[in-house]
Amino acid sequence: KSAYPGGWPGYRAAFSEDREFWGRTDTTYDPREADGTLTIRHTPQAGTCWFAYFAPYSMERHHDLVAQVAAQPGVTYRCLGTSIEGQPIDCLEMGEGEKHVWLYARQHPGESMAEWWMEGALDMLTDPADPHARRLRQLCRFHVVPNANPDGSCRGHLRTNAVGVNLNREWHEPTPERSPEVLAIRNAMDEVGCHFAMDVHGDEAIPHVFIAGFEGIPSWTDALGESYTRYRSILERRTPDFQTKRGYPTASPGRANLAMSTNQVAERFGCLAMTLEMPFKDNDDLPCNEQGWSPERSKLLARECLTSLLEWLEG
Repeated sequence: KSAYPGGWPGYRAAFSEDREFWGRTDTTYDPREADGTLTIRHTPQAGTCWFAYFAPYSMERHHDLVAQVAAQPGVTYRCLGTSIEGQPIDCLEMGEGEKHVWLYARQHPGESMAEWWMEGALDMLTDPADPHARRLRQLCRFHVVPNANPDGSCRGHLRTNAVGVNLNREWHEPTPERSPEVLAIRNAMDEVGCHFAMDVHGDEAIPHVFIAGFEGIPSWTDALGESYTRYRSILERRTPDFQTKRGYPTASPGRANLAMSTNQVAERFGCLAMTLEMPFKDNDDLPCNEQGWSPERSKLLARECLTSLLEWLEG
């Protein structure tokens, strides 16, 4: 039985015949048949073919990413703590500035586009020829957690860690027994502070890229709200893959869920925090029939998010 039946209309399965390029193929969903039946139709051009909900980001690739980035000049590796099953919560730090920027992904491990985004962000930030990256590293100290839920990633979970906990509902009171992953990240934030935070996710149902904010936190101010609106406006201007018309409903004043990362961080530090959501399907404002939303677009979006951050900081 489907956990998210609303995620199937308009969905097309991802496939690959070389495990490098991921395309999309015809897919239908019938909710009336056997509690819901997903049918994928594809004629392979090679002898083997892999199918996925979205292009996977394996733990092997994660370890390669961490090793490669940690070896770059000016990058410091830090293990913030360990998961339920003893895996490291990897954090890559860089930059000499006073603004502490936290980027973290895959609290929901099945949302693999989030770590593709992280790969794009880290590629940019460690590129010595990129002028935006050089300026960002002058202004900021980056703390980048490419995978906040390694146990869930290894187990193939969609939204939970090894003991079935949704990490993005633990930020108000994380514990070593239920959510050591969140506890490690939040403790590290408390040590150094936070001026800007982006929690990177994927959404099953909405075929658009959007940002969810922290409306409804107790300490909401108009100035903080204007700062949030300005960042989204900059990003919308910089890339046609982002829009502000569609997304999640906003919380009423004083009704924000402080168990969620973005709300907790904004309330805790009085800073700009947000949840970036990318589609499992496609961006219907700029559809790509061959790939839909893809690893490549996720990585490119990361660059635009960071260049928008620079413009926001210097504006």
